[in-house]
Amino acid sequence: MAAPSSSATNIMLAIPEKKTVGVDLYRPLRNYIVFNYSEREAQNLEDDLETLKEMRNNIERFSAADSLSTRRDLLQNYIKALTTIESRFPISPDKDHVNSVTFTWYDAFKNRNKASQKNIHLEKAAILFNLGAVHSQIGLACDRSTVEGRRQASHSFIAAAGAFAYLRDNAATKASIGNSTTVDVSMECAGMLERLMLAQAQESVFENTIAKGSTPGVCAKISRQAGLYYEEAVAALNVTPLNQHFDKTWISHIQLKATLFYAEACYRYSLELHEKEEIGEEIARINSGITALSEAKKSYPRGTSQQILDSINKLETKLNFNLDRAMKENDRVYLLRVPPVNSLPPLPAFSLVKSMNMNDLLDASKVRMFATLVPDNSAKALSRYTEMVDDVIRTQAEKLQQGSELARVHLKEMSLPDSILALEGHSVLPPALWEDVEAVQVSGGPAGLQGELQQLHDLRRVNHELVVQTEELLEKEATEDGQFRSQFGTRWTRPQSNTLTKNLQDRLNGFAANLKQAADSDGKIDRSVRGHMALMAILDTRPIETALPSLGRPIMSLDANEDAVVGALKQSLRQLEALGAQRAGLEDMLKDMKTKDDILPKLMTSTGSYEDLFRKEITKYDNICEEISKNLQAQEQLLLHIQAQNNQFASTFNIEDYTASCEKCYKQIEGAIAKYREIKENINEGLKFYVTLQEAISNIKQQASDFAMTRSMQCREMVEDVQRQISGLSVQPPYYHQPPPQPGGGGGGGDGGGYLYPPQPTQQLGPSGP
Repeated sequence: MAAPSSSATNIMLAIPEKKTVGVDLYRPLRNYIVFNYSEREAQNLEDDLETLKEMRNNIERFSAADSLSTRRDLLQNYIKALTTIESRFPISPDKDHVNSVTFTWYDAFKNRNKASQKNIHLEKAAILFNLGAVHSQIGLACDRSTVEGRRQASHSFIAAAGAFAYLRDNAATKASIGNSTTVDVSMECAGMLERLMLAQAQESVFENTIAKGSTPGVCAKISRQAGLYYEEAVAALNVTPLNQHFDKTWISHIQLKATLFYAEACYRYSLELHEKEEIGEEIARINSGITALSEAKKSYPRGTSQQILDSINKLETKLNFNLDRAMKENDRVYLLRVPPVNSLPPLPAFSLVKSMNMNDLLDASKVRMFATLVPDNSAKALSRYTEMVDDVIRTQAEKLQQGSELARVHLKEMSLPDSILALEGHSVLPPALWEDVEAVQVSGGPAGLQGELQQLHDLRRVNHELVVQTEELLEKEATEDGQFRSQFGTRWTRPQSNTLTKNLQDRLNGFAANLKQAADSDGKIDRSVRGHMALMAILDTRPIETALPSLGRPIMSLDANEDAVVGALKQSLRQLEALGAQRAGLEDMLKDMKTKDDILPKLMTSTGSYEDLFRKEITKYDNICEEISKNLQAQEQLLLHIQAQNNQFASTFNIEDYTASCEKCYKQIEGAIAKYREIKENINEGLKFYVTLQEAISNIKQQASDFAMTRSMQCREMVEDVQRQISGLSVQPPYYHQPPPQPGGGGGGGDGGGYLYPPQPTQQLGPSGP
């Protein structure tokens, strides 16, 4: 049921295709056209009939020699053809329909089980299933030892997930009606396969993430989400109707994958915890991963992939090694309490995949097959009825939206339900402000600024060291040149070092000036952080709502009816919420009614007036329109009642003072956010500056190194020439070397406030010459 990947990465599963038996579509469909239209119409549609016949024959004759991409394209074209004929050829046992066509398909996972139906629904479901299966096989065939191969594999598994999701949402229910059906095309199985394909897509992304050397925190989130997808597939496999349908090794594979990626997430997350010196939680996370792997190893059946078992053993070894290290460090240095595993929050997860939307890919609206079977007058009549339905839907949808907006505006004006939540100790920030605070806290918050400042200082130090090292290179070369110049006098004819390195020295001086000015800017940032930390400290409050003022009960009560006032108002708000939920349901009902409102078969067979048919059909929307009107009337009365109740509530609990306190707190938070963003932007600007400067200085250092090496080679050759001249051994006139080209060019300095960026270095060859 599964084939191993050819790569050295973990084994994955491909879904086998369903098998079918031959069926003749050509003759029954042609007879239907002749009987309901004419022989001429059948002759005109001969090409379409032959094309459909050839498609079905190719579906039946699939062999391993066919390429998977060809198979995929065939399935996509055939499903669009089925969509086209569905509305034109009623296939059913009815004597007036196409009743001699029976589609038979075998279960992909239990080949002895089969289903036969005299309708197109099983055929569509089976083709969608096979489309997902082929996409999974394409994904498995990709070379996941390369970055591009893993990317292609992930894309194919995403497409497979999309096909199975489309099967679940659009065809599974219809195909499962009746006694003759198979489990593989059920909603439950299609949903499980979608989760499995998403898991394998996320796993491919995880493999690429590891290859790129991403941080442990990022790897942990991606790994955990892969595990969650596998866990969802396992959950579906453990309940009816799937729990008795799949081979044990197949189920075991998915269970082990779920455990493996949970443990992998624990391992990666523990690495991040170790970097943060949160040793207690690190030990707990490692123990959790080890426990999960140990339990999984106890229950896997015979035939389980050795590759997965090797991966589990390898990961278990790494976890045990890190556990031993962490426990020793904790015992000797940190002495932190190890929290119980059940007290830890869930591991963070982040999905980088989602099922491909197949609507556009399988859209049959542009397929011209059998297009002439719908007469123009019927098409125009259908368009007219569609316009009538659209008008009803549009009018009612506008009423529903207006009702929801009216309720939202009224509640906002009355500060509901925020004031009720505040009384219960659950104050809330305005959504936009809450999102701003959340963004600040996710980015580290004020408490994280010190670490970023340290990073800024470290980068400045590295740049300064590079400048010093470069200056020392040039100084050493100049000293050597000066010594030989003193020794040989006028015979030492090559240019002096300081004339060749002037441009380099100028640029180094410019970089030194840059660093001095940057140090001043860093100092301003340091002072700004210290000076405004008290202002920004509120942003480190978690949850931020605890920093808001509280709404308390009145100190003195005249009639002690506060609880009754609050209870009545909360009851009315629950009623208002119920009306809103009812409106959402009514809107969904409208859309569902429109989707199912297919009067084309009636139009094709109607002998009376189209207008009479339309008036009769459109009345099906009357009941829901009446329900919408009742809902809006009830809401109008309820809002008036809530207004009166809220006035009493505001008077009892002095809401005016509370609102003023909240506004003051909001402004404080807004000010803190503004200052944090300003400082954060300055720090980011500094980091960007130092990274750019480091690249420029490194370039100059390389040029200086090349220059020094070339001059050293020249020096040795020239010493030999001069010594030969002195000794009189040379019979040739002395050869004077051309001076090497001057390295460098352009200054790195400048004036102005803030960080001053060096010019972008151009790629240069080092000085050359004899």
